[in-house]
Amino acid sequence: MEGILALIVVALLASFCVRWAAVRMRLPMPGRVSVLVVFVLVVLALWGQSLE
Repeated sequence: MEGILALIVVALLASFCVRWAAVRMRLPMPGRVSVLVVFVLVVLALWGQSLE
């Protein structure tokens, strides 16, 4: 359970950082949900590889 909560917190932090960097570099801001989904998928894929 703690791992899921940690993943959610890190995903929210990553979403904030990506949006902040996009604003600083004057790039179009990605949607918060799209950043969260991509981040969670990447983390789950890496976690799945580590199980092998």
